[in-house]
Amino acid sequence: MKVYREITPLGSEDVFVLIDSVDNGFDYPIHNHPEYELTLVMGSSGRRIVGDSTEKYQDSDLVLIGPFLHHKWDGDGAPKEKGAHCRVITLQFEANLFDSKIFRKKPFFEIRKMLESSSRGMRFSGRAFETAREKMIQLTQLSGMASILKFLDLMNGLAESREKACLASEGYSKQPVDGKSERIKVAYQYILDHFTRQDLKVGDVAERLNMSDSAFSHFFKKSANKSFKQFLIDHRIGHACKLLIETDLSISEIGYQCFNNLTNFNRLFKKNRECTPFEYRKSYKEKNSFDWTTQKALYQFMPADEEVRAIFKPKEYSARLVHP
Repeated sequence: MKVYREITPLGSEDVFVLIDSVDNGFDYPIHNHPEYELTLVMGSSGRRIVGDSTEKYQDSDLVLIGPFLHHKWDGDGAPKEKGAHCRVITLQFEANLFDSKIFRKKPFFEIRKMLESSSRGMRFSGRAFETAREKMIQLTQLSGMASILKFLDLMNGLAESREKACLASEGYSKQPVDGKSERIKVAYQYILDHFTRQDLKVGDVAERLNMSDSAFSHFFKKSANKSFKQFLIDHRIGHACKLLIETDLSISEIGYQCFNNLTNFNRLFKKNRECTPFEYRKSYKEKNSFDWTTQKALYQFMPADEEVRAIFKPKEYSARLVHP
């Protein structure tokens, strides 16, 4: 499947940029970009794609997207209430923004931890959503140092909130799940590094931790909330989803790469995703129908393998671009 890359309006002097869009819909393909993105949707219901996660959202949505993570929103096209509008505020900032020395200090630990987890996409709800929504709306009216302080306040509030959930699977993002101990982190990393080995078994990981097979199985299930076997299956299925979406490998090639048994692959995939690998790939292709040479979006989407960097600007587009 053709991969689209968004060319964001973020400039070299920008800490972040905001795109404030009203009633423009979601006229863009499934895509990614090297920047972080925080997207707030208001007054719209529909379906959201983040990595291998597909979820419905109602009335509003707030999601943090990590670098190079595929995503797209689709509105359901339902009639709006009289006087209501669909408003989307998108905040984008560079992947290395929080890598400087000052942001490695203790007060920024939770923000950095949140950004690492956003490689799977992160949805916010409840009070976290309500508070962040007000701050993002305020950000559209601020500039200079006031906007920077509000931005940090926004990020800190989201990082400290417990009302958030990761979206894409561990297998899709290859990002280890946050562990409560170094031992579980070692176990996760070993599985991430060796999950394509068809002979990988409990004993291999248990040996790394100097534990018996039974002790490790109990420890892993308590830490991961699922058995080692199920975790491994989920990870392989997530990786298969990534290959189905991002590559043109045949389904049989993907099946043998992830499970070394095509029948087993099809059976487990359908059990976990409620569709066959063929149906899964087809649904993503249908959602990704897009003529990039006639696009009308304020920002640009190009096939990742294209050298063309022409600028296509619409005659009418009710969005405001903010460089604080």
